Amino acid sequence: MESKKSRKDRRYVERDLSWMYFNRRILQEAEKQNVPVLERMSFLGIYSNNLDEFFRVRVASLSRIAESKEKIPKADRVRAKATIKEINRLNAAYNKEFEHTVGVVTDDLAKHGIRLLHETDLNEEQKTYIRRLYLDKLNGSTNPVWLNEIKEIGDTDDDSIYLAVKRSRWQADKKNPTVTHALIKVPDREVGRFVVLPPSDGFANIMYIDDVVRFCLPLIFIGAGKCTYEAYSFKFTKDAEMDIDNDLSYGVVQKVAKGVKSRKRGEPIRVIYDERMPKDLLRKIMSKLNVDQLDTIVSGGRYQNHKDLMGFPDCGKSELRYPSWTPIVKPELETEDCILDTIRGKDRFLHVPYHSFNSFIRLLREAALNPDVREIQATLYRLAKDSKVVNTLICAARNGKKVTVVIELLARFDEESNIKWSKRMQEAGIEVVFGVEGLKVHSKLVYINCKGGDIACIGTGNFHEGNAKIYTDYMVMTARPTLVREVKKVFEFIRKPFKPVRFRELLVSPNDMKPRILRLIDNEIKNAKAGIDAWIRMKINHITDEDVVERLYDAAAAGVKIDIVLRGNCSLMPSNVDNMHVVGIIDRYLEHSRILIFANGGTPRYYMGSADWMPRNLVNRVEVLTPVYDEDLQRDLARTVDYGLRDTTNGRIVDGFGKNEMQQGEPFRSQEHLYVDYLKESQEYNNIRN
Repeated sequence: MESKKSRKDRRYVERDLSWMYFNRRILQEAEKQNVPVLERMSFLGIYSNNLDEFFRVRVASLSRIAESKEKIPKADRVRAKATIKEINRLNAAYNKEFEHTVGVVTDDLAKHGIRLLHETDLNEEQKTYIRRLYLDKLNGSTNPVWLNEIKEIGDTDDDSIYLAVKRSRWQADKKNPTVTHALIKVPDREVGRFVVLPPSDGFANIMYIDDVVRFCLPLIFIGAGKCTYEAYSFKFTKDAEMDIDNDLSYGVVQKVAKGVKSRKRGEPIRVIYDERMPKDLLRKIMSKLNVDQLDTIVSGGRYQNHKDLMGFPDCGKSELRYPSWTPIVKPELETEDCILDTIRGKDRFLHVPYHSFNSFIRLLREAALNPDVREIQATLYRLAKDSKVVNTLICAARNGKKVTVVIELLARFDEESNIKWSKRMQEAGIEVVFGVEGLKVHSKLVYINCKGGDIACIGTGNFHEGNAKIYTDYMVMTARPTLVREVKKVFEFIRKPFKPVRFRELLVSPNDMKPRILRLIDNEIKNAKAGIDAWIRMKINHITDEDVVERLYDAAAAGVKIDIVLRGNCSLMPSNVDNMHVVGIIDRYLEHSRILIFANGGTPRYYMGSADWMPRNLVNRVEVLTPVYDEDLQRDLARTVDYGLRDTTNGRIVDGFGKNEMQQGEPFRSQEHLYVDYLKESQEYNNIRN
């Protein structure tokens, strides 16, 4: 008889394999001919950038488990090795698909009058232009280092492209040249990855900075005599896990700052190289990188670091991108009335980027200036480069408000930025709290204490102006006393995490979110068995928690209809069970909101918030899901989930095997329909008001 454990393994997709399936959906969007060609370039860049971070973090963690010989159970080591092997298999297959797609998109770009030139394609005007560029900007930024003088390449920056240069120096009295090898770090940060050259033959011409360096090799090695040059690109990815020092003599900020430095010394775990690189040169590169059998080594094309395609120049051809969708300013939040009073009258919400994030900035600004406001508390996870949110909170502090900010120093790859902002806020008089040790504070909360009645904001995404332009996220602004009081209690819990606290309305992790979610699923199972209409409809980023996965399988087996719009990791295998349908959408906006709707015997229960269904969210972070009572917001959440489930233009079926087949039916693009609906609603509101 098959054991319970083996049944679970058979029905559970490893988190990291499901992520590979997700990232391929982004690649497949770049393959679609009906997507504007410059957007296809962007999707190729997003695919590559995601893969870099995946190897830095997830594959690095798996490698640590696989290579550990102490404390890690043998079964976990075996499982990690098997997962790495399958990741490498998928990565090799997807890389061929990626390289092919880059070629197709580049050819399609030329059909629209934009072409990429190699160093051998230049006319005299363009050659003169590049020589001048070298003298003005590149001279001094392209400094070769002899390969035999380098002990370890891995000590250098992994967020760069390198050229391995083979120089053959010819002397008149010798038949064979003297061959030397050098390493050049491509100066993309100094001048950008792409150089726009003078137009020719009716084309706008663009050149990779890599090829500019190739063309300039005789200038870089000037004075060396008669030489010929070959240059082959490669890049490597390091383990980005931080070593956090537990020395009690260090404060939290100092420990994180020290950990960021330790990240830069991580071991290389992936290498991508130009497949044309001579074998002897490749061996030298690999020996200097100290890669081992568990590391990923992939032969690729002429160029690496394709994440730069996200910033590919449009050469003035804006028609090759998606048409502009201007964020809608919700008219009820932009009247001359006090926005605090507006929220006290009725729950209000934003759904960015369809709605303008500026309405939230306005709320903070009014709170910063309103004499009735006494206190503002906020959780901040990721922040924009020039954060209007922080600047407004600083304004509030300078206006005599008591301002407290919980900032998460361990927001991955934003640690240095958050340290900088925390110091600036402290200097302005804001009390900065660095969360709970061992628990990331991932909840998205604002609490405003005011004489006329307190206000709370609960969101699904970061208070980040940049993210609000490309991530789909909800934020509810409410004065409901039961919810506002519990938001205040979350801040008290963060300050005193060992003090017992009970939440009746909010679902809060690590407090009691997971058991309450399981009870909500159990309630649907009970209703299904009783013959009562039972269903779960939801939108979420990730589902990997094994207990939740098993409970969803139990629900589907009991007759509960489960419909999910899911962006990323999915450990479910919907194709193996009845009553379960999962859709993944890749479109112009990144789907990020978390929405849960349970049938509840005919009186649906709605929730939204910051938490995905992963162990880290349900157990190891401070997360918040709020019930939604406002009927307008309930209808909006239901519509968003419904539209996602109906999407046939950008919705792919998540089956657990990575097939990623498109949904069938009449053309329906959920994001476009939502934007059009919001535009109509705004116009209708203004017509009624006028």
